[in-house]
Amino acid sequence: MIPIAKPLIGDEEKQAVLEVLDSGMLAQGPRVKAFEEAFAAMCGVQHAIATSSGTTALHVALLAHGIGPGDEVITSPFTFIASANSILYVGAKPVFVDIDPVTFNIDPARIEAAITPRTKAILPVHLFGLMADMEAIQAIAARHGLVVIEDACQSHGASLHGKRAGAWGTGTFSLYPTKNITSAEGGMITTNDARIAENCQVIRQHGMRRRYYHDELGFNFRMTDIHAAIGLAQLHKLEQFNAARVANARYLNANLRGVGVPTTPAGYVHVFHQYTIRVPDGQRDALAEHLKANGIGFGIYYPVAIHQQTYYTQQLGYNQYLPEAERATEEVLSLPVHPALSPTDLEAIVAAVNGFMEGA
Repeated sequence: MIPIAKPLIGDEEKQAVLEVLDSGMLAQGPRVKAFEEAFAAMCGVQHAIATSSGTTALHVALLAHGIGPGDEVITSPFTFIASANSILYVGAKPVFVDIDPVTFNIDPARIEAAITPRTKAILPVHLFGLMADMEAIQAIAARHGLVVIEDACQSHGASLHGKRAGAWGTGTFSLYPTKNITSAEGGMITTNDARIAENCQVIRQHGMRRRYYHDELGFNFRMTDIHAAIGLAQLHKLEQFNAARVANARYLNANLRGVGVPTTPAGYVHVFHQYTIRVPDGQRDALAEHLKANGIGFGIYYPVAIHQQTYYTQQLGYNQYLPEAERATEEVLSLPVHPALSPTDLEAIVAAVNGFMEGA
């Protein structure tokens, strides 16, 4: 079986973990600080704040900006549910705007129509490793006085006109094992705003600015030095990993037939967290079964848009029609693109897809 994802853990990560274990400093400590500094440098920002997951990074970032009950946050319906659930966690309301059918990201042309007096922020998602149109989104936010919080959980190292994901607003990243780099579990918040950085640091650690002095309600959303040691070793390999993903995607684009392949608009660096195709004519599920039978891993990200999820429709009363997001749920299929793929693996993926599409 060629897996859809495969974390690459080497001797560097193993040695880094052993050094932390030998040090006796297992919780948040010097490795977390070193990881934060290196991550901030990678994104080109002044501050990075490590958390326990990508979801807690989103949660903390929203709280740090004072978003809460009565506020609305505009976001994408076509993403992992944590993007929207984090808005619910702080008592605010997710407002969904349909996606661009080419990029799968939120369509900036539709955002202003969704802005109301209660709108506090825009939370674009850089899906599958391709950034949203942050130039257009920033311009809209500036006109309306809105906060921008980037869900960059799938886009480590992606950029638009040389400016990296996480440097356009307050960035949030996931370090889950399937991401472009991992810390086994963890998250990161990035910002150039010292006040927001301090807010995040306080919120993630029980509301403390001084030890055992709790100024506000906070959470235990810290990262351990064990996780940070893995993440720091992985971060040194990010460029290498991303280059392999791009090369694999280039091969797939050049050789797949009969399906819609990903595009990278001018000025963007796509880091291919996922390589997502569109399968026409209702053939997606049949192709998925064919891949399974031929030992090719795949993923369907995502089979249900967030505004159509049971909790959102039955408990929250969402009843929207967002045609591009809904069409994507019926057509998308992600193929392996990770750095562990061999030339033989890539040839097998192409043969399986093309063989099915040619006979369909």
